[in-house]
Amino acid sequence: KSFLNHTAYLSCYFPNSQKTDIKDLRVFWQKNSVEVVHEVYHGQEKHDNLSPKYINRTKMDIDKWTLQLLNAGIVDEGHYTCIIQQKDKGSPKVIHTSECLLHIVANYSQPEIAWLHTGELKPNEYLNLSCSSSGGYPKPKQMTWLISQENKTSRLTPHSNVSQDAVTKLYSVTSTLNIPVPTNTLTNISCLLHLGEQLGSLVSVPLAI
Repeated sequence: KSFLNHTAYLSCYFPNSQKTDIKDLRVFWQKNSVEVVHEVYHGQEKHDNLSPKYINRTKMDIDKWTLQLLNAGIVDEGHYTCIIQQKDKGSPKVIHTSECLLHIVANYSQPEIAWLHTGELKPNEYLNLSCSSSGGYPKPKQMTWLISQENKTSRLTPHSNVSQDAVTKLYSVTSTLNIPVPTNTLTNISCLLHLGEQLGSLVSVPLAI
């Protein structure tokens, strides 16, 4: 995983147990088996075969056999293969390959609750709220509302509207809540954005009624 617009690190996991000199090797990275991302040929960086969008965006840490991909964007997500070849009589011989998947993460804004109606709240009417969060990646799982009264908390998961910006590819999500106006009891309402198992969730500032 790499944060949007940060440097992504793609490792070759090459043990180099033979202590082979980089000058005797050709090391290159491919994306989705078609685009050449970086190439080191007998110790020298070579740019002839590179896909144009990776020119001046990569550098290799020879000691760690790791590629740094600068300013990683959502379009850089994908499957990368590192291939190491050694000079041999005739054609070069592949001595190591490794693969990794790159996922890009962009932080969502803290979910924010807004009132969808004006005027004072009256009993027997409905409470209309929305909760929104934006600027994140990947697509969120869902948005949940938590309604706490005294020692009881209920969860509601109404339908969420998720949209993706055509240019930045970042997501925005909005959910609306429509419940009877709580009476005689202090009620705390929060909304929770679930981003998936590894990314956890974000919670709004609670609204007290």
